[in-house]
This record gives sequence, structure tokens and C-alpha cells, in this order.
Amino acid sequence: MPLPATPSPAHRRHRAAPSAAPPSPRQHIAPLDGLRGLAVLGVLFFHAGHFAGGFLGVDLFFVLSGFLITGLLLKEARARDGRIDLLAFWGRRARRLLPALAVMLAGTLLLVWALGPPILLRYALEDGPWVAGNLANWHFVADRVGYWDSADTRVFSHLWSIAVEEQFYVVWPLVLCLAARGRERAAGRRVATVAAAGAVVSLVLMIVLTTPADTTRVYEGTDTRAFSLLLGALAATPPVTRLMSGVGERAAGRWSLVLAAGIGAYWLVADGQDSPSLFRGGLFLHALAAALLIAFLARAPRTPAGRFLAAAPLHRLGLVSYSLYLWHWPVYLLLSEERLGLEGAPRTAVLLAALVALAWLSKVLVEDPVRFRAPWAKGRTGAIALVAVFAALAALWTAVPQPRTGEGSVDVTRLVPASG
Repeated sequence: MPLPATPSPAHRRHRAAPSAAPPSPRQHIAPLDGLRGLAVLGVLFFHAGHFAGGFLGVDLFFVLSGFLITGLLLKEARARDGRIDLLAFWGRRARRLLPALAVMLAGTLLLVWALGPPILLRYALEDGPWVAGNLANWHFVADRVGYWDSADTRVFSHLWSIAVEEQFYVVWPLVLCLAARGRERAAGRRVATVAAAGAVVSLVLMIVLTTPADTTRVYEGTDTRAFSLLLGALAATPPVTRLMSGVGERAAGRWSLVLAAGIGAYWLVADGQDSPSLFRGGLFLHALAAALLIAFLARAPRTPAGRFLAAAPLHRLGLVSYSLYLWHWPVYLLLSEERLGLEGAPRTAVLLAALVALAWLSKVLVEDPVRFRAPWAKGRTGAIALVAVFAALAALWTAVPQPRTGEGSVDVTRLVPASG
């Protein structure tokens, strides 16, 4: 779960905060774009078979999303005497996430129909409605679609993480509407307490529900992955930002380097299903370290770690990380070694070039126009447009024929390594 970019426009210039306090999460914090870029690179190389610990990029995306969304909602609550306009928030999230998702779903289905093996089409038709309903993770859990399989036939299997985030975007604002009411200081403490308590409960659920045979249930379950989002949310609450305001910029810079090095080392040694400690607290500690890193970067974005992450290559990757994540697994499955006649690093280079092109086109032609230059996408007309898009997707799913019986028998071991 790559994933959504910082809610402020990409062209907004970074503004340094006064030394007495950290920047508000509502400001554009340039290093966080680079952190997103690193996260999506980890996922891309993991699924290309080059980096066993790269799946932890999804966890980093979760923490970033929790931090950014909570900062936005708390800022609104402070400005509106504890009130949050839920419809406006959900409308902004829909404009940010759904256009690119809808285009990817339709485009992928048509490409699989035209170019893919029948088994890919069969599962694409089966899984697509669950993706559109933001319930893909629970669908895969119920279907026992193992996350760590050696081969994959589900072209939308990576979208479990998008479903987790979307479910968070529905539930967490409702919680904040209750917890953020009243005097600002007390409200901030309540939100921090709820986030911390929810993260601990989520960790306990992961530990209790983990089974050695298959960790897909705890890896993809919203309840057992919520701690990553909630630890990010905790880092955006007033008690934590006040605590960070007392940390000097040099100290924040040193801690940023230490945490980044620790996270990087963990990525190098983590090995998925073969690292059972991940599900006994390892993922929680990784998310906690990521939340602290984000808090320190927000406090002091111009430190060495912040400048590295804000550098142009990572920054630009971060700005298109959501689309890169959406398209990467369908592209990996469709551009197989057999189809390209390439393997290893040459194939990966072709895949990355195709993904960057697709992500840029998505941003320029779909995402930015809807977010920034489409008045019709807001309010009642936006709701009508959303219904029309999903009706068109439903019609497309109905129009594409199911593969004939017997066509689903393919050698799945010749597909690319497992998705997530």
C-alpha cells in the first residue's frame, strides 16, 4: 500500500516552521514525498523479486496516511470548534483516490481480456467488484488467497492495502468527530489516547490471531493492520507535536538519521512469511519507528535526512507513488518473462519505465485535473459523477465474457512472484 500523496497541492512551496514548533501536518512537508518515493520503490523491487524486505513499504504508506489525514482533520476541528465536515472530507478523498483507481480497474480488465491468460481474466472478474467496494482485503482473506504464495493469478491482489486505507478513511473521521469535541487541549489528549489504545488493541489482535501456516489473515485484516495507521495518527496529535516542539533541530536531525538507518536495516533482514517475529511485534515496532521518523522530519525537515528525502528523484517518485502502486502488479503479471523475452534486471528496467510512464499519464490526465481543475467533481455533481463512474464499471464487468470452462488451466509457476 502505496499510496495517496500529501493532501496539499504538489506545487506548493515548502515553508520552514519557526524553531519553536513543528510544522502542521497540513503544510507540505517535502521529505515526506521522498519517504513515499522510497516506500513505493521498496514495493516495486519486492514484487520484481529483487528485495525481500520491500513489502514493508506498504507499512510505511499506512503510517504516512494516518499522520497526514489526522493532521488535516485535527486542524479542521480546531478551526471549527471541534466540528469536522465529514462529507467534505470524504469528497476530497474520493476525488484524490477514485478516478485513478477507476481508470486502472477498467484499463486492467480490458488488457487482461485482450492479452492475459484466461485464469487472470476469471479472477479479475471475480475480484474487481470487491475492489470497487473497498473490501478487497476481506475478500482475499475469505477466499484464502495467500499473500505469500510462490505464484499469483490475481491481478488485483495488491489492492488489499488500498481497501485497508479506504476503510480507515471511513471510520477514523467518525471517531475524531466524537473525540475532538470540547476544549482543544483536552480534545487533543483524547484523540491521542484513542489512537494509542487502538494501536495496542490492534497489536494484540495480530499476536492472538497469527497462525504459522498462513499469516494472510493478520497481514491483510483491517483490524490487525490498524496499528500502523493509528501510530501515524498518534504522531499528528497535539501531545506528540508539543513534545516534538521541545526537541532541538540538531537532535531531531540525529534521531532522524538513527531511525532511518534502523528502518533500512530492518528492511534488509525482513523476509515475510519466514520472519515470524514480524507478526509478534516486529511490524508494530517498524510502524512505531516510522511514526517517530515522520514526527522528527516534520519537526526539522531541513536536516541531512530531510534534505536527502526531499531531493528531486525521490520527491518526484513520491508524487506519483499512488499511481505507481495501482499499476505495478497488473503490469508485472501482463509483461511476463515469456512475453518480453527478458528476465532479471533487464526486465525490471522495462517494467519500471512502463510504470513511470503510466503513473505520469495518470497524474497529468486523470488525477490532477479532477482534484484541481474540475468544479463539477465537487458537491452534488461530483456525487452524480461518482455514481456514473461506478455504473460504467459495473456495465464493463457485465460486458466482458467469462473465460470458457477449461481455459483456466495454466502453469501458474511460470507467472511472476507473489503480489501484495
